[in-house]
Amino acid sequence: MLKVVGWIKSHRLTSVLIVVIFYLLIKQSAPIYQMRALNYGAADYGAKSISSIQGGTMMPESVAPLANSYLKTNAPATERMVVADSYLSLVVKKVEDTHRQILKKVEELGGFMINSSINNPQENTNASLTVRIPSDQLETALKYFKSLSVKVVTENLTGEDVTNQYTDINARLKTLDQTKAIFEDMLLKATLIPDILNVQREIMSLQDQIDSLKGQAKYLEESSSLAKITVYLSTDELSLPYAPLDSWRPEQIMKEAVRSMISILRLVVGFLIWIGVYAAVWIPALLIFFFVKKRFFKKATD
Repeated sequence: MLKVVGWIKSHRLTSVLIVVIFYLLIKQSAPIYQMRALNYGAADYGAKSISSIQGGTMMPESVAPLANSYLKTNAPATERMVVADSYLSLVVKKVEDTHRQILKKVEELGGFMINSSINNPQENTNASLTVRIPSDQLETALKYFKSLSVKVVTENLTGEDVTNQYTDINARLKTLDQTKAIFEDMLLKATLIPDILNVQREIMSLQDQIDSLKGQAKYLEESSSLAKITVYLSTDELSLPYAPLDSWRPEQIMKEAVRSMISILRLVVGFLIWIGVYAAVWIPALLIFFFVKKRFFKKATD
């Protein structure tokens, strides 16, 4: 015991740091304990929602105050943060023209392109592009994109609510900022070099965590304010990324047969062109071969 007291006297600043950290840990874990207690009470009455058992007839007195606190502090937010992600597969008459019109409309709506690609531009052209537009313009953009198509093959719209995640990040940022302020105040009062170095190390660690959380919060803000739309374009329905119910179509087979025949004809014509170009080499070589063969054949017969 005397050794502990002696160590505390010789390391006063370090002892204060330990007490502060211990206090912050206890303070931060208190809401978690309350939430677990609430979940335990709700599990006993799983057939009832929190709002239905709030009246007090079925809720123990020890659980009711926690439920009331939960309902007040976790009421539905007036504005939710939702990350919207949409996919469209469209059959169009001209892929390049539709591609150009979509990009122009995206710029008009205040959005921008993330990536774009056009494949096989000569025949059976298909393309894909991913854009981001303001979330409040999502419905307008989707309606316009579909109006450019001959047929809407697939349409998928998903949304992820990140409100709770964003709120949790802000709460952690507040705690870290308060802790950092305490360490900065200690740094001003520190006199020993080891204590100064320890406090500076803690401040740098806290700052790294703060910067990381701020980056996450900014990413969620931008993702919720800008909806992502991925559009697939093609003149052929089977080239789009989906599995049709009836994939056997005579007209499509005819197209594939014609393309195959054209490919074979191209190979044959190309081979004949190569033969014609190298005629200046193989014709003289062939004439010399027959001439030499004829001379040797005459000598053999003589």
